[in-house]
Amino acid sequence: MLVAEDDPSVRKAVERVLELEKYNVITVNDGAAALEGLTRNSIDAAVLDVMMPFADGLTVCREIRHRGIATPILLLTARHEVGDRVAGLDAGADDYLVKPFAVDELLARVRALLRRNNVLTTAALLRVADMTLDPQRREAKRGQRVLNLTKTEFDLLELLMTKPGIVVTREQIYKDIWGYDFETSSKSLDVYIGYLRRKTEEGGEARLLYTVRGVGYVVKES
Repeated sequence: MLVAEDDPSVRKAVERVLELEKYNVITVNDGAAALEGLTRNSIDAAVLDVMMPFADGLTVCREIRHRGIATPILLLTARHEVGDRVAGLDAGADDYLVKPFAVDELLARVRALLRRNNVLTTAALLRVADMTLDPQRREAKRGQRVLNLTKTEFDLLELLMTKPGIVVTREQIYKDIWGYDFETSSKSLDVYIGYLRRKTEEGGEARLLYTVRGVGYVVKES
């Protein structure tokens, strides 16, 4: 696991906590070193501070995603505004954690990232209308158009497509995708639903992903 944090006290604290949980940890203190570490090594997950010298956490996220590296990323940020968090998700991060944070929450989010990264599925091809999803090949399509999805977007779409026509509650989605109970007021899920709608309807296709207000979401034919 890679930890990139320019504050020595925070970096050392995170490293110590993760090592106590028996994780092998590589630490760096700037974005350039983080980018090199993620590119040159096989990293199971990364914890990146947003504000770092040479290259900030958002830049590192965007660059490794551009290079096709799917390492799960947890961003650490002192900013708590929704816009700042959305920027992190847009850059390709899988999750974010606002400073100061509780050790238990940090560990829960790291475990969730690793679980999602290590899940091996043997499910058959999923289909709703002209949208298909192949869990083994990690490929989703609308007709013949391949959908360029992030890991979290794919996991979310797969969850919904395994229950076609059935409403999946927000609470269940947070538990299955993020791996822990989440504040019901969180905007993370809404952000990802928006991403999926844009990508699945980009070619002018009919909507298949619907909101059931106050409950959750469902994939179904219109």
